Amino acid sequence: MPELIAPTIHLHGAWSEAHEEWGPGLHEDGFALKESDDVGSAAGFAAWVARLTDAADPARHHDSGHVFRWIVEGDQVLGGIALRYEFDGAAPPLGHLGYGVRPSARGRGVATWALGRMLGEARRVGLAHVRIMCAPDNLASARVIERQGGVLEGIVETRFGPARSYRIDLGPDGTR
Repeated sequence: MPELIAPTIHLHGAWSEAHEEWGPGLHEDGFALKESDDVGSAAGFAAWVARLTDAADPARHHDSGHVFRWIVEGDQVLGGIALRYEFDGAAPPLGHLGYGVRPSARGRGVATWALGRMLGEARRVGLAHVRIMCAPDNLASARVIERQGGVLEGIVETRFGPARSYRIDLGPDGTR
């Protein structure tokens, strides 16, 4: 059974295995990787995890918040999911939620499960709805979002190109 956990330096090896499986690049949405992040070394990995932890601290960031979680099962990192939100109620440019599941863990419902859990977190921080985007040709991700109640609002232009834009309205207990 998977679980969502806060990023930790203790899973450097397991996270590195997942990262290698994805291959080169910064395409693992949900991990907030930047080109400047040195996740290969122990010190660089620790600095990256500290950055994620710092981004989640509302005392340090007064205009926006982040909640980063890793999807873990046993000793494996299956993926990551991030909740991004603006304290003024506006949706971030790339939506409220981003996630990625390593190739070998896809097709098992992991992303659907993790997204469902993070919708509760979104409600906990006071969001009445979330906006989620995915590439127009990413039909697997579109199905994940739709399974969690996502309603397609249209195709929008982002800094990475066109994206499907979905909205999920949240009830008082974090459900639709």
